[in-house]
Formats: sequence, C-alpha cells, structure tokens
Amino acid sequence: MKTEDLGNSKLLNLIFKPAGILMGSRLRKWLMDPVKTLQIADVQPSQNILEVGCGTGFFTIPAAKMIGDQGILIAMDASSGFLKVVTKKVKNANLNNVSIVQRDALNTGLETASIDKVLLFGVIPFPLLPLDKLLPEMHRVLKPDATMAVWLFPPKGEFRP
Repeated sequence: MKTEDLGNSKLLNLIFKPAGILMGSRLRKWLMDPVKTLQIADVQPSQNILEVGCGTGFFTIPAAKMIGDQGILIAMDASSGFLKVVTKKVKNANLNNVSIVQRDALNTGLETASIDKVLLFGVIPFPLLPLDKLLPEMHRVLKPDATMAVWLFPPKGEFRP
C-alpha cells in the first residue's frame, strides 16, 4: 500500500484528526514560532520550496508569504484530511503560489533539480518515510546548490528554535 493510499484511509484520518488540531494550536505557535523557524531555515523570496508532510499548514502559510508571488511552495502530505485543511487556509489567505499535492514523498513526481529548498519539519523519524529512500528522492529534486531544512520530531534538547 502506498503512503498516499493510507492518507485516504478513513481510520487513519480519524486518528490524525486530534494531531491536526494540535498542529495549529496557540501552544505550538508559542513553542515554535513558524516565521522564526522559517527564517532560521533561510527561506528566501522567489524560492521554489517543497514542504514534505505539510500537515494542516502550520509552516505552509508563513512560508508562502515569505517566498512571495515569484516563488512556488509545494505543500505535500499523504493525508487527505490534512490537505483539506491546508486548501482552506491557502484559499482564505488568498495565496496563489501554493500547490497542494497528495503524494508519497518517496516518489514526489517532481522534476529533477527543480527545488531550491526542502522543508522536512517534524516528519522524521516516521516509519512510512525510511531515510534510505526519502533522502535520495530529496537529493534528486534539489537544485545543485539547494538546501534541505530538517526539524526532528520529537525534538532533542531545546524545543524552541
């Protein structure tokens, strides 16, 4: 079964629903300011960004605003439930530079060397994203001098960026 097939599972989306509520909570914003985190990740105007495991859009909306209309943010997640939330947030924010994709990050379907930055925030370690398959795919889509920003979940040591 592919990861995106799991994302369409009613049971899995039911399990993910409480997590989705926590993803956008005020507590999380207090613990981890998304704008500050994206600044530390060196998100810049006009970049093409792949956000793997966008969840409910905690980083999606601020990242899309930071890159502006000249950049593109590809918000990718396997969960159809999360993507419905992100779609609504993007529409409410009137953002035209976000492409929302339900896809397995192990096979993004993106062109080789097309991405300036990959955001892997809170998605590793995750059993459905084995690093020996995920990292080569991320390397493939990144431009030669591009970077990947990683935030591990659960965090080790200091929680705030």
